[in-house]
Amino acid sequence: MRARIRGTELYFDIEGMGLVPDGPRMREKPVMFVVHGGPGADHASHKGGMTPLADQAQLVYFDHRGQGRSARGPKETYTLENNVEDMEALRLHLGLDRIVVMGTSYGGMVAMAYALEYQRNISHLILVATAASHRLIDRAKRIVAERGTEQQRAACERLWAGEIEGDAQFAELLQILGPLYSTTFDPQKANEAGARTIYSVDAWNVGLERFMRRFDFTPRLPEIAVPTLVIAGRHDWICPPDLSEEIARLIPGADLRIFERSSHWVRADEPRALLDAVAGFLAERR
Repeated sequence: MRARIRGTELYFDIEGMGLVPDGPRMREKPVMFVVHGGPGADHASHKGGMTPLADQAQLVYFDHRGQGRSARGPKETYTLENNVEDMEALRLHLGLDRIVVMGTSYGGMVAMAYALEYQRNISHLILVATAASHRLIDRAKRIVAERGTEQQRAACERLWAGEIEGDAQFAELLQILGPLYSTTFDPQKANEAGARTIYSVDAWNVGLERFMRRFDFTPRLPEIAVPTLVIAGRHDWICPPDLSEEIARLIPGADLRIFERSSHWVRADEPRALLDAVAGFLAERR
């Protein structure tokens, strides 16, 4: 499905019913926006693994502008600010009241920025394997220098320098880094997941130039007053767990869960535990 909003067209998909039979009444489930990472990836990696949560919430997947199956357009519009405003426009387009927002990696950064602007429209905030400031870049560089192979260190340098020639090369570099992203890395599954993903190197380069090198939400995180769950992987190389600890410390009343057997792709390394944590949080923090 596609929504024509704010001068662009966003691809979105919905999983699960919004109204379900419950004895003599129809019960309305919460709606969860599933915000994908990147910049430059799409929502495909969330499909399937999130399905059990559709019993508890209606799931809305979407691709940021210029990424995945959403419309391309002028590269200069591929900004965090537009990602936030596009989310709000999609919420209004779907006629929704307050929503659950679950953001992973860069999606968590979008989710935090959305919460700081529109928290009146959020019932719950879930931040998975993300960071609240540009300091993640220096941390990631140090970690890959310690843990990475020579090929991985070279791939990381090219990514952070923005020296990538096209979407295919972007995908190739991310495949090289795959074993750092997951403690249970399976090359065959990674190749299949990569083939399903539509990459956008332009979105990565714009994000790197205009946002990733200088953003810092930490001074404003205490303003967030909605129930918040922060999830981290103990072995995450790009958004290490101390950055999630920082987020949880700064958002009043936030819950923190660190998954001891996970790297960045928590949903691949400990999928059942992740689903249980999210489902439990939604049930407990109503």
